[in-house]
Amino acid sequence: MQITQFQISIPDVELAALKTRLAQTRWPDAFDSAPWALGADLHYLRDLADYWVGAYDWRAAQARLNQEPQFIARVNGLSVHFLHRRGMGPKPYPLVITHGWPGSFIEFIELLPHLCDPASVGADPADAFDVVVPSMPGYGFSERPSKPGMSVFAIAELWAELMRGLGYERFGAQGGDLGAAVSIALAAHHPQHVDGIHLNFLPSSYTPALAPGDPPITQQEQDFLASKAAFADAEGAYAHMHATKPHTAAFGLNDSPVGLAAWIVEKFRAWSDCDGDVERVFSKDQLLTNLSLYWHTQTIGSSMRLYAETRAQPLRFAPGQRVTPPLGFARFPKEISQPPRSWIERVFDITQFTDMPRGGHFAAMEQPALLAEEIRRFFRPLRR
Repeated sequence: MQITQFQISIPDVELAALKTRLAQTRWPDAFDSAPWALGADLHYLRDLADYWVGAYDWRAAQARLNQEPQFIARVNGLSVHFLHRRGMGPKPYPLVITHGWPGSFIEFIELLPHLCDPASVGADPADAFDVVVPSMPGYGFSERPSKPGMSVFAIAELWAELMRGLGYERFGAQGGDLGAAVSIALAAHHPQHVDGIHLNFLPSSYTPALAPGDPPITQQEQDFLASKAAFADAEGAYAHMHATKPHTAAFGLNDSPVGLAAWIVEKFRAWSDCDGDVERVFSKDQLLTNLSLYWHTQTIGSSMRLYAETRAQPLRFAPGQRVTPPLGFARFPKEISQPPRSWIERVFDITQFTDMPRGGHFAAMEQPALLAEEIRRFFRPLRR
């Protein structure tokens, strides 16, 4: 497998062009409704755009990201960008972490010291990890697929090959959002290589089938399925668009930085533990670094296509089918999905299930220390 070092380098002309587009934004009309009630808030987006033009420093963000060891690997004919940070400890354990949408590899920057150098945060150096953080195909600096078929199962195959190419015959996997689906696919298809998986989200396409003799659906499970349907009805317009007509939305979002910001920042506010104030959890710089990554790599359209791929190949399990590597689950209180343990146990062997005290969908950014402790604790007995 061919691997080359990589550094982010966005040309000055692209930064200048972005500022020009922001300055020429055609703003929608104001409407007398509660802020954020009908989607992204006009006043907040104006303020964010002004900061993007006048105060945000991409060069500083780029320099910070370039402190992390980054690479491009040619895997099964596709170029994959990834971070590979070695652990500081007696025997670091290999772990591949997968992001979701509307996130990126940037989500895990604050998490990495807690996992790779636990002594630096007062934890046991024996819990150190070698962490691999790939950018999924169609995201960030990874190659954009040019034809259908790059599902979470296909991405899992890429990750298995990537980890073997890095010299890891056995490893763990972690993820949230679509990254949770990739981690599940890894465990389901490569149990001989995956010691266990830790998740902080249960993918919406996860569907266990009841086998004869299985316990009937419980009231708690029925309530969960009802809440899941209610969320899809009230908040799922974005997902339905991504899964059915992602290219239609991509024309506007790839052409307008404020449109892109509205589409993504609204989710960071709605899905995080911020009590309606997105900047209680994320700084403008954090939000804009993630947005700038999508903008400069022009990957909003290709990132949304993964929803269509998941619609075509969902996480459906046959009656009696089980995923054998053990699973750890951290259920954050403001996560958009709150599955009961029994629903997950219909397919998985859960060895750790924790109701977290705070945090939401973007757990690695919101609560890196809490998530890291859960990951360290789960993999501790699985280390070889």
